[in-house]
Amino acid sequence: MGVFRHDEIIETDSVYMVNLPTPPARFFASDNFSGAHPRYIDALSRANKGHVPAYGNDALSHRANELFNELCGVDVEMLCVFGGTGSNVVALGNVLQPAESVLCTQWSHINVDETGAPEKLLGAKLQDVTSVDGKLRVSDIEQAAQAIGNIHHVQPGVVSITQATELGTLYSADEISNICDAAHSFGMRVHLDGARIANAVAALGGNAATFRSLTFDAGVDVVSFGGTKNAMLGAEVVLLPRTQNSTRGKLIRKQFTQMPSKQRFISAQFVTALEDGFWIETAAHANAMALRLYEALADIESLQLVRPAVNSLYPIVEPAVKKALQEWSFFWDWDLTAHQVRWMTSWDTTAEDVDAFALGVRQALGFS
Repeated sequence: MGVFRHDEIIETDSVYMVNLPTPPARFFASDNFSGAHPRYIDALSRANKGHVPAYGNDALSHRANELFNELCGVDVEMLCVFGGTGSNVVALGNVLQPAESVLCTQWSHINVDETGAPEKLLGAKLQDVTSVDGKLRVSDIEQAAQAIGNIHHVQPGVVSITQATELGTLYSADEISNICDAAHSFGMRVHLDGARIANAVAALGGNAATFRSLTFDAGVDVVSFGGTKNAMLGAEVVLLPRTQNSTRGKLIRKQFTQMPSKQRFISAQFVTALEDGFWIETAAHANAMALRLYEALADIESLQLVRPAVNSLYPIVEPAVKKALQEWSFFWDWDLTAHQVRWMTSWDTTAEDVDAFALGVRQALGFS
C-alpha cells in the first residue's frame, strides 16, 4: 500500500521514498488529450462566415476533395465523418458484401476499441488473428482463405490493417503491397485504418509520395484518414476511389449517421492541412518528441524501452511506481498482466514537457 502526495511517493511497507519534480504542462496519455492547433481554429473561424450550401456542396469541401485527389494520385470520393469509429464503419461498409467477414489483428481498433460497432452496424464478423507486433501478414490471409467456398463458413471478404499499428509499429510499402496482392488474389478487399497515418507518413518519408506508396499505389481499396489525433478538431475522412457508383459511399455514410450537414467546418481543416503539408509537420513533431523521451530514458533497463517508430512508447513500470507516476502526470495502462503502460506524445508536446516527464520517471525509479 502507498500514499501519494504531489511532492513525494511513500511506500508504507518499506522505507522507499522519492520526491518528484513539478509535472509537465501536458500529459503523455494520448494524442486525443491535446487540443486543436491554432491554425485549424483559425480555419474554422474563417469558414464561419455567411451562408453556404450544406452537405458538402460548399467551396471548401470541393477544394479539400481536389487536394485529396492530388495526395492520393487518383480521384477519390471524400467522405467527411465525425470520428475514428464512424470512419472505420463507413469505410468497411463500402467494401463488405453479405456473409463476409473482416480479417484483422487482435490489437486492431475495430476489434478492441469500438464497442462492437462494426459487428452491430455492419452485421459482419471480425476474425482477429494473433500478432506479436500488431501487424497482419500474408500467411494470415492465406489461412483465412481456406474458408472460401465453404457454405457453412463466413467468407473472408475484407482485410483491415492499421498504419501506424496500435503497438506503434509500421508496415513498409512493400508489406502493404504484398498484403493487397494476396487479398486481391482471393477476391478480398483491403481497408487501411489510418487514424495515425500522418505519423506513419512522417516516419517513412514525409511526403505525398510516401502516402501514396502506403495506400492506393500499394493496392489499398479504402482508407480511413485520421485528423483528430493529429491536431484537428473532430475531423476524419474516408477516401474511396471514385467510380460510377460513388454515390453508394454517401448513402452508406448517411445510414450510419456520419453525414455532416455543415461539412465546411471539417473540410476547412483538411484544406489547411493539405495545402502545404502541414499535416505531416505536426505528426513529425509528435514523433520527434517520442524519440526524445526514449533517448532520455533508454539507459533504464527495467523500462524495456524500444526505440519508437512513431509517437508512442510501451515501457514496463512496476505497480507502485506506476501508480505514483500516474497520479503525478497521468498516462494509460496498456497490459496490466505485464505491467506495461503507454506513453504518447502529441503535436503540442514540447521539449520541456519531455524533459520534465523524463526527470520525474528517473527520480521515481531512483535514477538521478
